[in-house]
Amino acid sequence: MNKSLNVCVLGGGSFGTALANISATNGYPTRMWMRNTDRVDEINTRHTNQQYLPDTVLHPDLTATDRLGDALQGADVILVSVPSKSFAAVMAEASTFAVPGQCWVSTTKGIEEKGFALMSDILAREVPEARIGVLSGPNLAKEVAQKALTATVIASRDAGLRDRVQNVLSCGYFRVYASTDMYGVELGGALKNIYAIISGMAAALNLGENTRAMLITRSLAEMSRFAVNLGANPMTFIGLAGVGDLVATCSSPLSRNYRVGYALAQGKDLDDIVADLGEVAEGVNTTRLVCQKAQELDIDMPLAGGLYKIIYQQIPVKTVISQLMQRDQNSDVEFVLPRSS
Repeated sequence: MNKSLNVCVLGGGSFGTALANISATNGYPTRMWMRNTDRVDEINTRHTNQQYLPDTVLHPDLTATDRLGDALQGADVILVSVPSKSFAAVMAEASTFAVPGQCWVSTTKGIEEKGFALMSDILAREVPEARIGVLSGPNLAKEVAQKALTATVIASRDAGLRDRVQNVLSCGYFRVYASTDMYGVELGGALKNIYAIISGMAAALNLGENTRAMLITRSLAEMSRFAVNLGANPMTFIGLAGVGDLVATCSSPLSRNYRVGYALAQGKDLDDIVADLGEVAEGVNTTRLVCQKAQELDIDMPLAGGLYKIIYQQIPVKTVISQLMQRDQNSDVEFVLPRSS
């Protein structure tokens, strides 16, 4: 392995911190960038990030800075872990420090409203000379930080980038698989947040294990149907970035989106839920954008549409459930049996 590779992580949230800690522990010089100067000092002096990863001790060689240019200087691999709403602005600023040959990898699971752009689209737009990839999988940040066994997917058409990221992040508890279907991997990561909210609602309503299994399975069908219409490979969705990520986020209260759904079903106000969360739950905005896109392209997405009604039209949960259960019944595995049969 080439330990001379320099790694930069943009963003000081839970997942960005967990990835930076892996990289530093693996022996790669690693710098984090974040705007919060107090957190910068905490990482550099106490080697913790208590706001996002309480009780996790970070590698002492991991350093942080609030100066974007300093973080990016000499970086070979840049992992971008900022919320989707600020992704474009950060990339526009970061592009002034970019140099050819750098590998820029998005770990953000969201969609930009303008042009329905994924984070890789924004990278290509703002850093046109960059080598681009995306990272996604069943990676609940707190479990990664606790060194629980898991795996992820680095997707890129650039084989050299895939190799670099595998070397930087692979370790005894974090396995990195490769894919060339960047669009499918990225869409899987964004779309599953919608269904994590739905699953959290089902848990709060005590709907049972049969219901949860049905929801996860039909969510996978809905995700893949949407993604294939946009050009993704349907086989991506039986892998880690599809069903793997979906099961993790639909099954655990560690998922921010799951917690949003749980609180919604308890009758709490969405603004209060988001404020109490203290972190971004990408699924709320993704629901709106995906439902708009599905309507535009005439893609059937009953579960996402039902969640849209609950969040944005304030239709009662029980009414939406009743409407969903009274829909026409269709084929189960639609990539095997044609929907028209």
